[in-house]
Amino acid sequence: MQIRIEANQIAESFNIKKFRTEFQAEAHSGSTSEVFYALENNKYLYLFDYGVVVFANYDAVEKTEFIRFIKNYSTENVDLDLSEQYQIETDEKITKVIIKNNYVTVPEINPSILRIVMLNIGQSVALEYYEVLTDKLITSSKEYILELEKRGKLSISKINLLKYIGKVLNVKNSIVDNLYILDDPNLVWDNEDLNFLNRQLKANFDINTRFKDLDYRLQIVENNLTLFTDVLNVRESSRLEWIIIILIVIEILIALFFH
Repeated sequence: MQIRIEANQIAESFNIKKFRTEFQAEAHSGSTSEVFYALENNKYLYLFDYGVVVFANYDAVEKTEFIRFIKNYSTENVDLDLSEQYQIETDEKITKVIIKNNYVTVPEINPSILRIVMLNIGQSVALEYYEVLTDKLITSSKEYILELEKRGKLSISKINLLKYIGKVLNVKNSIVDNLYILDDPNLVWDNEDLNFLNRQLKANFDINTRFKDLDYRLQIVENNLTLFTDVLNVRESSRLEWIIIILIVIEILIALFFH
């Protein structure tokens, strides 16, 4: 038996509560931040509030239709083509799971095993999205850093610099708010086999390594923000000093003129 799995980053976030209320199917399990469905015809669906949908045994038409539907519950749809495919298959002769780059072999398939596999693929796609966002922030900040190196100042206006800082903070906060995606699900705590499967999948997708790299990149972004804020403060202080000097000169000139 084989099951095809595909994860897609659809949006910045989903309204899971509203979706669960209006979707015409009973959830197998879930919470306020995620929901897992075991549907007819051996189909499975996993949604996460950080904008990821994971399909199991859906064909292309079914996926397209559902993505169109789920966008009614999304905020800030993602235009990037971010997806990841995987496969789960069974082999009754084995006693432990076998992890490969693009598939996993298990003794049997059940909803709990599917949840763990789909969860890790969803986490991997979400991390890829955050990596893209962080790379864009670092790339854009390099332009200003190079200008500081060559000219010793920033030509960007105060308003545009503040807008940029606001944009960076907004993206950074979005990433930080969703880093809980790396938390292990409750169902692995009391099940040694599921815990082993979860740990092996995390290693296969380099989840923890990528998280550390993402955290490091976020620290670079934060340091750049501090630099830009300091430059802005220095520029504003210098401007105020010149205004004060000009006012003093004007006052002196007025005093000399009248006396």
